[in-house]
Amino acid sequence: MTPAINIAKKAGIVYQIHTYTHDPLCESYGTEASEKLGIPAERVFKTLVVLIDSKVMAVAVIPVSSMLSLKQIAKAAGGKKAEMAAGADVERSSGYILGGVSPLGQKKRLKTFIDASAENFTSIFVSAGRRGLEIELRANDLVKLCDGKFALLCG
Repeated sequence: MTPAINIAKKAGIVYQIHTYTHDPLCESYGTEASEKLGIPAERVFKTLVVLIDSKVMAVAVIPVSSMLSLKQIAKAAGGKKAEMAAGADVERSSGYILGGVSPLGQKKRLKTFIDASAENFTSIFVSAGRRGLEIELRANDLVKLCDGKFALLCG
């Protein structure tokens, strides 16, 4: 069990765990999950960590088929500028390794924003805290569990 799964279990929400064999040569973790699980890329969401105004970290959860707009995440977080956080900082803050960062169960709770497109689906898939491990849940449950907000995040 990962911290992400433990949070979902403790909250008593409806969720499902999906596993696949991760290829260590694959660098696009979300796309790999989509392909190996046979799920449209629009329903598989990746977890990205950004730095707002060079000082505050925040989480953006967006479809693997989309590109994060740094301008839109900065606006959603109430800042002027955003940049991608350094990988080592992401791992230290979240407690997860890159490619397995879940929006749930992070060591340090960060402001979390989920792309509004998630509301178009009955359920979405996010990392469950390990490469090759996805959790399927309702977008509204994800927002509640990570005290997040829906926002337009993709350009």
